[in-house]
Amino acid sequence: MKNIKLKLEYDGANYCGWQKQKNEKFITLQGTLEKAISNITKEKIEVIGASRTDSGVHAKGYICNFFTNTKIPPENLQKVINNNLPPDIVVLSSEEASSEFHSRFCSKGKTYEYTVLNSSQPIAIGRNYIFQFKNKLNIDNMKMASRYFIGTHDFSAFKTKGSSIKTSVRTISKFEINKKGDFIKFIITGDGFLYNMVRIMVGTLIEIGLNKREPEYIKYVIKSKDRTKAGKCVPSSGLCLKEVFY
Repeated sequence: MKNIKLKLEYDGANYCGWQKQKNEKFITLQGTLEKAISNITKEKIEVIGASRTDSGVHAKGYICNFFTNTKIPPENLQKVINNNLPPDIVVLSSEEASSEFHSRFCSKGKTYEYTVLNSSQPIAIGRNYIFQFKNKLNIDNMKMASRYFIGTHDFSAFKTKGSSIKTSVRTISKFEINKKGDFIKFIITGDGFLYNMVRIMVGTLIEIGLNKREPEYIKYVIKSKDRTKAGKCVPSSGLCLKEVFY
């Protein structure tokens, strides 16, 4: 039996997240991919994903794997699977991995990107990949504030309540904020992320960008471990999983 590793790009706008649901009326990325591969291999396929991305979240470098007895060469599965997928999910590469490889548990880290359109003028093309925020933001203060996220911290204040995890401690190794025209990109690399963590971090930085808080406020929120001290959870549309590291 072969362990096949896939790299995916997908537009999450039409899906109820990655994870397959018991109720099949909820269309998910995992469910769609498993159905496509099962149609090809005539096997019951379970696809293991690197991250349980939420409804509406996109990806450019998502990693997943599955076991199969198919005789189709691993490198040819990319094309064959793409022929059975809707156009908003694309397999970028396919290869055989070691039998021990697990796309989630073997991951060493991930990079996410969040895009804000900071303008009162809406856009038509690309509107599903941004969060439009009309009020002007102080980029310099947001950049200063983002530095306080870097390092190993308990990020309890930046996760949605009800998350069932062993620990809220995570390490953020990189946090960049880049502005080009009216677009602001938040690029965050870490060893792992809590449920809605990136979106709450961005929401908190937006409060600082509105000059409602000083940049040092981030230190206070982290120390508090209190979700109510952090900002709003911004919409999923602006979030994209860029890369998974192994």
